Amino acid sequence: MSGWLIVVGLGPGAEAMVTPEVSATLAEATDVVGYIPYVARVPKRPGLTRHASDNRVERDRALHALEMAEAGQRVVVVSSGDPGVFAMAAAIFERVEEDAERWHDLDIRVLPGITAMLAASARAGAPLGHDFCAINLSDNLKPQALIERRLKLAAEADFAIALYNPRSKARPDALDAAFALLRETCGDERPVLFARAVSTPEEHLRIVSLPEACGEMADMRTIVIIGSSRTRMIPHAGRPILYTPRTTP
Repeated sequence: MSGWLIVVGLGPGAEAMVTPEVSATLAEATDVVGYIPYVARVPKRPGLTRHASDNRVERDRALHALEMAEAGQRVVVVSSGDPGVFAMAAAIFERVEEDAERWHDLDIRVLPGITAMLAASARAGAPLGHDFCAINLSDNLKPQALIERRLKLAAEADFAIALYNPRSKARPDALDAAFALLRETCGDERPVLFARAVSTPEEHLRIVSLPEACGEMADMRTIVIIGSSRTRMIPHAGRPILYTPRTTP
């Protein structure tokens, strides 16, 4: 097969956070596939066709990309952040596994990007500086009971926790429910970072204690990071530094 399919991460928003490797790959592409706002981040140019679709049709999008690559096109599937973190790389491979023989010889690659949680952590300091986990609060692809179980176990293990997709119009109470569970499990005043639209002109960071945290402080452009019991703040000019020490008692 002469075509190829490469799944890339466009980073959290700023053009400067797109890796040179991803930029070079986009320059070679004949087709770009992805969720509408992510495809819009790729500039139009002669020889490039952009295929934008809704965020609830990942399976269809994955098959379309595979079929174009099979036909000889140079296809780039775009995600924000990193394509392997709650994004399109897994969706592509789910489709590949369903018909592994058909796609056996197709050139399929994944190029990493800067995740939203790592960009948010860097802006605040290093709240993910020790053991941490990432949990997607969306219940589109997994049951709510599983989300709650993972939140509780992560808190009991004293991980710092990064929450993706914390709140939406369809799930206005999801984040408040998560905070209630974490308050019951943790029982302390560990810091919570709300990092909205990091690396864009709309960037906004806010740090509150877990008892003060509420769902209205976030939207779907927000990454929420709940510190561990050892996460702390250092007073500093401009804004406090939030970090989790690597040493343990």
